[in-house]
Amino acid sequence: MADLKARIAKRAAQEFHDGDVANLGIGLPTMVADYLPEGVDIILHSENGFTGLAGAAEKGKEDVDVINSGGGYVTHVPHGNFFGSEESFSIIRGGHVDATVLGAMEVDDKGNLANWIVPGKMVAGMGGAMDLVVGAKKVIIAMLHTQKGAHKILEKCTLPLTAMNVVDMIITEMGVMHVTDKGLVLTERWADYSVEDIKAATGCPLIIADDLKVNPVEE
Repeated sequence: MADLKARIAKRAAQEFHDGDVANLGIGLPTMVADYLPEGVDIILHSENGFTGLAGAAEKGKEDVDVINSGGGYVTHVPHGNFFGSEESFSIIRGGHVDATVLGAMEVDDKGNLANWIVPGKMVAGMGGAMDLVVGAKKVIIAMLHTQKGAHKILEKCTLPLTAMNVVDMIITEMGVMHVTDKGLVLTERWADYSVEDIKAATGCPLIIADDLKVNPVEE
């Protein structure tokens, strides 16, 4: 499972461009920081209050004062900046985040997102997701395609929504999908999953791109 999550994180990292300010959500999205492409200079923002986020801290070399929004120990670049949550959310709400990578419990083919609560269960809450999905210029969902075999990509979300019509693309271990006004378009798949596999694991119709790209499986 860890290798599949790494596959997703590595592909999500390819969406960043030189000069971007990007935000990584908790869980799987935090892994994206470890796969940033060489030669692409971006600024990673953490909504708990700093810019200049780097990769995860090595075991035994953690700085207890430097954590990401999920509470994990991380590192920062030399020119990193630390500030209060009010300034952090001003960056998000002011439209200064170019892209955010978030996880999801459910997402549908209209770009609706549910990623903060399962009724009747205790969870951490919405956090900064509600601000990020409306403040960031591009919203990327990075997640495993299903949850114990149950569909997470649906025609209509069944869980309480974080926001409506905000998701731009979905990256899973099976493929890459873009939300369009015509529906969900599959633009890439990994070679170890067929189009039929992906359709069966998806709870809504998929439009298959004419130029569907097949990504090789890394050993």
